[in-house]
Amino acid sequence: MLKKLLAALTVAAVCFGPATVLLSVAVLANPAVAACAPGSLIVGPIPDSLTATTKNGETVTLNRQQLTHAATIITVGGQTDGVGRPGVVIALMAALTESHLRMLANTGNYPESANYPNDGDASDHDSLGLFQMRPQAGWGTVAELMDPNYQARAFYGGPAGPNYPSPRGLLDIPGWQQFDPGEAAQAVEVSAYPDRYQNYQPVAEAILTALTRPAPSGGGNGGDVVVPETTRVVFPLPKGSWVRTSPFGWRTDPITFETAFHSGSDFAAADGTPIYAVADGIVTHAGYTGNWGGLIIVEHTVGGERVASYYAHMWENGIHVTEGMTVTAGQHIGDVGSSGKSTGPHLHLEIRPGGQGQPAIDSDQWLTDHDAEGITGGNTSRASCTLGGGGR
Repeated sequence: MLKKLLAALTVAAVCFGPATVLLSVAVLANPAVAACAPGSLIVGPIPDSLTATTKNGETVTLNRQQLTHAATIITVGGQTDGVGRPGVVIALMAALTESHLRMLANTGNYPESANYPNDGDASDHDSLGLFQMRPQAGWGTVAELMDPNYQARAFYGGPAGPNYPSPRGLLDIPGWQQFDPGEAAQAVEVSAYPDRYQNYQPVAEAILTALTRPAPSGGGNGGDVVVPETTRVVFPLPKGSWVRTSPFGWRTDPITFETAFHSGSDFAAADGTPIYAVADGIVTHAGYTGNWGGLIIVEHTVGGERVASYYAHMWENGIHVTEGMTVTAGQHIGDVGSSGKSTGPHLHLEIRPGGQGQPAIDSDQWLTDHDAEGITGGNTSRASCTLGGGGR
């Protein structure tokens, strides 16, 4: 057992840096929790500049525009299943090396690239953008590669990547987590100068530290946490997968047969049906809780107002997020179950304006009032943290 623990500490030091070694033994025993430590990928205010030092001792000063591109890389990494902090550091190292975190046009080979927002012109073969990707190599069209968000998604790759399965992104490289970060960056970029990426690792880590901030851990109403305004509102179950069974309001309790107030809306669906976050937000609770059974609570900002969404009745192994995670609207956060006080598989959804612990309103009406988008099953990736293991 001691040897296994020491091995785990060694892996943590290599993959996640010194700070992660300070995590408890319980966290180290669960790699999913370690990879999604609270607040690890929540982007905060972007500073006007940042100065850091490369591995070989050079001083690097980045401006707000460069740091804005870094924020895009961090945000996309936080929304991509399986990336985590280690993958984001690798992506930042690659972009620092290839473009110095600048969105570069290439008018010599692609005159139309000047028509898109850019931070200057480059002449490195036929490469474009933050990661100097080449249209002729299959990374994307000129229009696509002049989009920082697209380039970040392409670098991370994976089944949800825009050019899966080739060219390979980071997630398409077997065992990338065990690589030296510079070697992992090289495996994606396939550069003629493979040793240059390591030089920017300290700068990448400094950027990630400067641009991210802690999120809540444990219960509470999350009122002291800044939650960015959501970009959209979605329905929490896939199109065609559910049936309304019990609305918000007074009803005859199906278990006690007494008149009781039902604080949520029930949507019957097959056991295991994906549950989606209704909006961008931060997870403030994820676990098994009495009558609720498996319960996830997410705090959002919608129309300038703090709102909490509750998702109940999941089996314990149907919870795919941990407290402190950032999630996006439509992200697969759990699976329908029938735990706790439940008579069959369904999602019990509550919406609570004001945040966690505040009175619930009619969630079905709230979704309608906010023009919630329907999502086709399979169009979103699952969140990258899993609790493992057995709703209200």
